[in-house]
Amino acid sequence: MKQSVNQCFSDEGALAKAIPGFKARQSQLDMANAVASAIKDKKQLVVEAGTGTGKTFAYLAPAILDGRKIIVSTGTKALQEQLFHRDLPLVKQAIKPRLKTALLKGRSNYLCIYRMNQNGQHPPFEDPDFITDLSKVRRWSSETDSGDLGELTSIEENSRAIPYVTSSVDNCLSKDCPNIGECHVVNARKKALDADLIVVNHHLFFADMALKDTGFGELIPETDVIIFDEAHQIPDIAAEYFGEHFSSRQVFELCKDIQAEYQMNLRDLSQLNKAAMNLEKNILDMRLAFAYDPERGNWRDKAPQEEVVAAMQLVHKSFDFIYDVLKLAVSRTEAIDACFDRLCQLRGKFDRVNQIEETGFSYWYETSKRHFTLHTTPLSIADKFGGFVKESDSSWIFTSATVSVDDDFEHYTNQLGLPEARTQILGSPFNYQEQALFCVPRYFPEPNDKSAVRAFGELALELIEASQGRAFLLFTSHRVMSLVAKMLEDKTRLPLLVQGTTSKRLLLEKFTKLGNAVLLGTSSFWEGVDVRGDALSLVMIDKLPFASPDDPLLQARMEDCRLKGQDPFKHVQIPQAVISLKQGVGRLIRDVTDSGALVICDPRLVTRQYGETFMRSLPDMKRTRDTDRVVKFLETL
Repeated sequence: MKQSVNQCFSDEGALAKAIPGFKARQSQLDMANAVASAIKDKKQLVVEAGTGTGKTFAYLAPAILDGRKIIVSTGTKALQEQLFHRDLPLVKQAIKPRLKTALLKGRSNYLCIYRMNQNGQHPPFEDPDFITDLSKVRRWSSETDSGDLGELTSIEENSRAIPYVTSSVDNCLSKDCPNIGECHVVNARKKALDADLIVVNHHLFFADMALKDTGFGELIPETDVIIFDEAHQIPDIAAEYFGEHFSSRQVFELCKDIQAEYQMNLRDLSQLNKAAMNLEKNILDMRLAFAYDPERGNWRDKAPQEEVVAAMQLVHKSFDFIYDVLKLAVSRTEAIDACFDRLCQLRGKFDRVNQIEETGFSYWYETSKRHFTLHTTPLSIADKFGGFVKESDSSWIFTSATVSVDDDFEHYTNQLGLPEARTQILGSPFNYQEQALFCVPRYFPEPNDKSAVRAFGELALELIEASQGRAFLLFTSHRVMSLVAKMLEDKTRLPLLVQGTTSKRLLLEKFTKLGNAVLLGTSSFWEGVDVRGDALSLVMIDKLPFASPDDPLLQARMEDCRLKGQDPFKHVQIPQAVISLKQGVGRLIRDVTDSGALVICDPRLVTRQYGETFMRSLPDMKRTRDTDRVVKFLETL
């Protein structure tokens, strides 16, 4: 096997023959051999592969050569699509052209014919945009083979119609569905069961793992090799799925489905419609017990408040009322039976998320403009996830450009309960000393100083003029991003692209096409963004990305760390911030021909002792504290 990997990556090997211009890098070959060895020995491997290593080929090739069943899980749907449509076909063609592959997404990404027909006949809203989008989906439904909504470009990604033409675990009728024979989710799963290699995303993987824990049948079949790309996201995503949440949106959608079934088949049960309207009103009214603006907070502090208690009592009464009415309709139709099951689950969840005494969990809430969600999140997933990995007979590979902290994996492997995992750090092949200049500006105000935002805006103006745009300005908060955007709008003619004004995909397309734009973004632009060449020459970061101290999940993890006799700043906050910063810095140099300047406007990097931990975790770039030198450098690019 090891010889096969070396041959495959050699200058005359299968990859070089099939892919024009392919040249293996030593770090890529080292990773490929480590992956091959872990697969052969059925071990866990954690690899930090610096930008430009070519890690996708380094895990795909040995896994395919091994010949066992493989799941590759990526961080986002966009990366999932890129891997499946761009990288995988190249490696497959080179090594095993007849390899059966499948792209599998969560069920909410596939058209549900039953729900499209049901909500098309009795639309839950009279909104003209909603009706128009429903009709566009219906037209497309007769053309699609896969039912993958990613193909449907005529409606917005966040269209209000999407939840009403897709199914969820809650509302799927499963084998009782009249359209089961043409179900796109069933067909996608059949294809995955038959495939040698399946590409999924982390959210689907862990949603499926959580279902497996309850003994239900799932989308992801049994497999021999599991590979996580963008593996730094795993601890947070896994915690989300190993916990529990109750959402007012789920209740609202259930009420709409009950009302639709009443309109179509149960007009003799007028109480059913009244009960659904009553629950819908009270669950939406409960949102009024929270602050007007969207927020996150500690549910233990919020739940005892008088207005919250009163709102919850009304919701409890509404649940009891609709339960009694819906019980009378059971067995009348498959759809109403499914609604009754969903009601029982949601009613049970509402009771459980309000039992907030158990230790080892964070109880928190978050609100959007119309809805609220109550969360119960485990503070540690090490026992559960580590146990799952050990019990499986599979090889587990975790890879990312950012999983170590100060060249150490202990923080990551402890989080996942994998103390015996093999680890490997592979540096980037880029020559950062030649390609990049790193500046922490001298005399810059501390982040909590009121003058820091203005100082950032003024320096940004100077540097983006020198670079003629071609800049990412990355922020740790929407508020500061908006303030800087306003400052720049008044003082520069360069095109400004601000997160939130349109979709992330369109912003990036515009940025690359314009060639002189300045993009302002928060956390979602710190990772998974790949702009190569001259379009990007400057990355500015406003401050070290420590999570907000108000974040209820962070507060609970810090308290848990404190109870264990550890320093929460050292063991929770710093590692999390280092990994986030490495992601943001990684946007600058994406290819061997790229060059540019990185400016981090946070003096704590040099004035605080912990700054050294951050500095040692960053690529080895030329350093300066002189912004004039940065201006001159940018003017030469």
